Formats: sequence, C-alpha cells, structure tokens
Amino acid sequence: MLNINFVPDDYIQNNESRRTNLMYLVLFAVVMAALGGSFATIRIRRRAVSAKEEFVNTRMARIQKAIHQFEELQTKRKAMMKTALTTAQLLEPVPRSVVLASLTNSLPPGVSLLKLNLIQKEPKQVVRAAPANKYQAARGQKAAGQTKVSREKLLETHIGIEGMAPSDLQVAAYIERLGTSALLDNVALVESKERKIEDTTFREFKLTAMLKRDVHLTKDDVDGIKTRAEKSVYNF
Repeated sequence: MLNINFVPDDYIQNNESRRTNLMYLVLFAVVMAALGGSFATIRIRRRAVSAKEEFVNTRMARIQKAIHQFEELQTKRKAMMKTALTTAQLLEPVPRSVVLASLTNSLPPGVSLLKLNLIQKEPKQVVRAAPANKYQAARGQKAAGQTKVSREKLLETHIGIEGMAPSDLQVAAYIERLGTSALLDNVALVESKERKIEDTTFREFKLTAMLKRDVHLTKDDVDGIKTRAEKSVYNF
C-alpha cells in the first residue's frame, strides 16, 4: 500500500528547527544556572574566608596584646623582685640561714634546737629634752630627717630560741657560747623547766638575743659558718 505524506517539507523542517533551538535554549539555561550557582558559591566561600581571616586577625591582635601585657608584667615583676631583694638586704643584713648556722655551731654536745623566731622591731624612741635655742632645734630636725631616711637600717632583730638540753649545765654553756658570738648580743635566759620524755629527763629552755648592728660578713665568713654548721650537725 502506498503511503502519501500530505505535510509539506518546509513545515517539517521548521518544527525540527524549533525543537533544536528549544534544546539549545534549555542547555544554555542549564549552563547559565550552573555558572550562576558556581559564582554564588564562590562569593559565599569568599565571604566565609574573609570572615575567618578577620577573626584570625582579631585573635592575633588579642594574642599580641596579651603577650605585650605579659612582657610588661614580667618587667614589673623583675623590678619588684629587685626592689624586694634590696629591701631584704636592708632589713636583713645577715641572712637567716647564717644566723641559724651560727646558733648551730654554738650548740654544746647533747643540746638541740626546737624553735627559732626572728622578729624585727623598731627601736624604742628616747625622750629628748627640748632644744635650748634655734641652732639645736635645727640640728635636731636635720638629725630626724637623716633618721627617717635610714629608718630601715635602725630596725632591731630580736631572736627567740627554744631547745632541749640534758641539764642546766649545757644550757649555761650554750648561753656562754652565744654571748661570745660575733653576731649576737644581749643573750638572756627566759625559762628553763624540766620535761620528761618516756624515762629520760631533759631541760626545756627558752632564750632571747639580739642581732648586733652593723654586722658585715664576707663570703668567706658565711662559707665558714655554714661549713662548721654542717659538721656540727653530722657530729650531733
């Protein structure tokens, strides 16, 4: 059977052209949408990177500020430590370890220290008579000013010593040795009482003394005192 097509060829070609153009438009739209999405994604990522970079910069600025403050605190700490050491040298002309070593060196056989207290006090003010004239008053004001400047050097170091000994003879010998010490002055007995530990009787004593003023010890003196103290501890 013979098939006869009554549709003109131009019409068929026009339809095919429309379909091809429509397909191209769809593909172009898809490509443009993909490009638009990629561009939007890139912008979003760029904003996120910029925000992260700003956050990192802000954090770095804070860290740098904290480091700067820490360095300032370290500088202030060093200055305070230097001031504290200088003040300690003014307030303690003789280190406490040297005082303890000197007390240990003077221990008679069988005597042991239980407690040691070092207290610094201002000297008692002496009541002076009223100045007779303006010249004496001016000299008194000048002396008062000098005393105020060197007030730290006028502090008195009082020492409280507590220990135990076999008898009062050792306590008396210890007091005699401390009395001849180059560091101590005004050594006195406060209390001496009997104390019994298990079946052994001891004498528990308390002494007071003062550190001499204007005591200047060299490094050799300090080393010698500490060395003798170590030997006396080993021999005890």
